[in-house]
This record gives sequence, C-alpha cells and structure tokens, in this order.
Amino acid sequence: MITVIGTGTGAPLTPDATEALAGAAVVVGARRHLEATGLPRTVERIVLGPLAPALDAIQEHLEKGEKDEERRIVVLASGDPGFFGIVRVLSQRFGARLLDVRPGVSSVATAFARAGLSWDDAVVVSAHGRHLRTALNVCRAHPKVAVLTGPGAGPAELGAGLRSSRRVLVVASALGDPRRERIERVTPAEAAGREWGGAVSVVLCLDEKRPVAPVRTVAGPAPRPAGWALEEDAFAHRDSMITKFEVRALALARLGPRLGDLVWDVGAGSGSVAVECARLGAAVTAVEKTPDGVERIRANAAAHGVDVQVVHGAAPTVLSDLDDPDAVFIGGGGRELPAIVTACARRARRTVVVALAALDRVPAARDALVGAGFDCDGVLLQSSRLAPLPGDVTRLAATHPVFLLWGVRPPARTEGVAP
Repeated sequence: MITVIGTGTGAPLTPDATEALAGAAVVVGARRHLEATGLPRTVERIVLGPLAPALDAIQEHLEKGEKDEERRIVVLASGDPGFFGIVRVLSQRFGARLLDVRPGVSSVATAFARAGLSWDDAVVVSAHGRHLRTALNVCRAHPKVAVLTGPGAGPAELGAGLRSSRRVLVVASALGDPRRERIERVTPAEAAGREWGGAVSVVLCLDEKRPVAPVRTVAGPAPRPAGWALEEDAFAHRDSMITKFEVRALALARLGPRLGDLVWDVGAGSGSVAVECARLGAAVTAVEKTPDGVERIRANAAAHGVDVQVVHGAAPTVLSDLDDPDAVFIGGGGRELPAIVTACARRARRTVVVALAALDRVPAARDALVGAGFDCDGVLLQSSRLAPLPGDVTRLAATHPVFLLWGVRPPARTEGVAP
C-alpha cells in the first residue's frame, strides 16, 4: 500500500496522516516536505526530482514489501495530490487500489479563500510543465480563472500575455508559510514588470467588471449555450451586413471553437461569428477596419456577456501583432483577400474558414489555402426561409448564396507549428 499525504498549505496534518508517517519505512517527497515533517533518521527518504527514478524506487520497495508487510511507503505532496497532482501518475503506474490518499487543502482553494472569493464558477488550468498559450486563452475568455504556475509560466509571463486585457491578477506566493506567504493584487502590466522568484503557488485571473455567477448546480466554467447560430436580430448590424445564421452554423462547425482556443474573426463586421465563438468558450480576437464596426462588435459582445478583444485596423497589416490562432474566420477582404488568407493560413494551428459572396474570388482564396499546405474543401450554401404572405399562407424567401471554404492543416504538418 502507498499512502499519499497532502501537505504544504499551512493546515496541520490530520491524526491519521501523522500516524501513517510515524509507521513509514520509506517516505517520498520534495526536499521541503521531507524537511518540514521532522522524520526520524531511521526512515529512508527519496527526494522527488524527475518522476521516473522515484517511481522506479517505489516499485522496488513495493516488491520488497511483498515479503515484509510492515514496510510502508508514504508519499508527501502539496495540497490535494489528486488535483493536478501525483495521484494520477501513481495510479497509472501502480493501480488505484494500492493507493491510500489523505488529501490536504489545494493551493487553488487556499488562494480563493485568501482572496475572499467562491470558486465553484472558476476555471482551473495548469501551466506547470505545459505551454502557456492554453492558460492565456482561458484567462482571456473567462472571468474567473486559477492558473497553477511553473518555470517560464508565472505572473510575469501571464501579465505579458494579458497586457491588453482588463484583468486583475491575484498572485498567491508561499501559501501556508506564516513568514513568507503573500497575496498581491496587480495589473497585468505590473505583473509583467516584476521578478517573482519561485515561490508563487497560484495566480488568480479575474475580470471584476463581469457579474458574479449565480448559485451554481455544476462547478467549473459556465455551461455551453443552449443554442448557437443565433438569429440575425440577436446582433446589432448595419444594412443586413451580417453572416447569416445558416452560414454561421457551418462556419462554427468547421472552426470548432473550444475552451483554451484562440480564434480570429477577420473582417468581423458585426462580430456575430466572434461572439458565437466566445459563447462556446474560446478566446476571440475580432479584426475590423471601420470605427463604427469596432463599436458595434463591442456592443454585441457586451450584450451577450462575453469578452472579445477588438483590434481596429486593416488585415493583413494588423495581424502581425496578434498571437497565433487555433482557427480563423475570414468574412471580408475585397481585393486583399488572397493576401489575408495566406497570412492567416501561415499562422493558424488548425483551420481557416472563408466566407465569400463573390464567385470571382473563390479560386484565389482556394489557391491561397492550398498554397499554404492546407487540405481545402467547401460548399455553396443556398437556403430559402419560410416567409408569411397575406391570407395566412407561407412562401419561401431565398437568401443570397454564399461560398464557404475551409482549409485544415494536415496532421503531419502540425509538427512544425509552435505548441
């Protein structure tokens, strides 16, 4: 049996955890945990560094324990070891039935408690040993996020990536240490300009201007919307210049916006595609060259309770300053369309979707996708909607036909794209 004890956020060990430590023959843990528990010299210690050697050592001691039932193994971990912790790798290697887990209070729960906030409506993302882009995109999209930090993915890096946002960062350092614990509220710019050291436990990223979630039934991010491909009258738009819901439905299906993604909406117009992608959980940047369009996008995002970053400028020029997207929707472009499609395809990690009303521009857009190495497909969408006629009868009213092209990066080519 392997006893896993959560510690390190200030709460004293429970009596049964103390008893397990007292009877241990082998204790595995980070050096700070081993030193803090005051183990007798007779107890064998295994200092956690790289996981593989520690797991091999545990395996060896388990095999010895088959002959000696009193040879107990204890693993010390921070907070709740079942929450982004060592329980996952231990259960995968040795099986859940061999584990006796005694959880402590997680660093996430402690950080929210110190900030005086509930966290059943928070999204928790780990940047420890992972690329920072997913954490940044979650922070851009959601009003309450906890980020578990790591080397190269701490407050400074988070702040640098969120400079243009209205977020507040709550940096929790050395949680549980009565002498060193600190809870600091900073702007992203302030976080980016400081040296934080290695004591940061977790960073809370908050959008304090968005309302607090009501009483929840299901923890985590807000539920996905009950409906999508919304009617055009759900958005403010000018002279019917909006992506029609039939087109939007297929575009969203091909874009596949999801939690942790970044989507560009280029030539966003009313921002209907941008808003729908944000409602489905993605971080979204909308690019629009007209000042009235910029204000319209912001108003539509606010009306639907989502956060869309709006960039005022003309593509492809302004795209160079944006972070690489997972998916791109292009709803405008004119004569610059081939250059815009090419620029987007070079940066997109997964897919580019292009909507066109003009037949003449289809070949150039398709050539741009294929030239960028994408697998390309498309359809001509023609629909007729039910419309009333006098006398309580109904006719079919045709909408304007629209070409929808999409390019998908082949799996073999994703190896050359930054994670």
